[in-house]
Amino acid sequence: MGNIFDEIKIYGPGFLEASWTVFGITILTIAVSWACGLLAALAQRSDWKAVRVAAGFYIWFIRGTPTLIQVFLIYFGLPQIGIRLSPFTAGVIALGINSGAYVAEIVRGGLTAIQRGQTESALALGFSPAQTMRTIILPQVFRIILPSITNEAISTLKNTSLLSTITVVELTLYAQTLIASTFRPFEFYIAVAVIYLVLTTILTFVASWLERRYANLG
Repeated sequence: MGNIFDEIKIYGPGFLEASWTVFGITILTIAVSWACGLLAALAQRSDWKAVRVAAGFYIWFIRGTPTLIQVFLIYFGLPQIGIRLSPFTAGVIALGINSGAYVAEIVRGGLTAIQRGQTESALALGFSPAQTMRTIILPQVFRIILPSITNEAISTLKNTSLLSTITVVELTLYAQTLIASTFRPFEFYIAVAVIYLVLTTILTFVASWLERRYANLG
């Protein structure tokens, strides 16, 4: 038993720091993905064909290519045109853009579930299109898409492990450095799996709380 506590004392701080890195990347990525997803979803409803085509291409390209390749394009590709990003920043942008395409489809589905008559009624009452979307449509959409958006957030959290390939010291890369020096892959990969399980469980509980809160407001 003492040996377990000794190992927690030795390796625990490193795992805690890596967990905070994962948490920070996840929160920032979710913010980027929601911004990209909402813009893309609204762009698909634009009266301008060029805007609809651009949004459609973004969603088609991102959903049709591997996430890891997108991470490499951002981190290794952009320097070739003079844009250099830190591994952390490149990872957040890459995962945010990737998740944003899926969020866009989720939001689009939520928008189609809202009856068009609500928009027409709001406009007739003197609301601007922007006010109608912000105060009437989007709050309802958020309630509808919350379970789906939660699943996407959980996928985003797990995708942070891909950033070990561009030297972001998150859980996976930290475990790999320990494995390289101790030759104990089973224990450390199990530890990583358990930590990810805890983080995704926390995210699920938060989402469940939000669902209950919005249900009570309804």
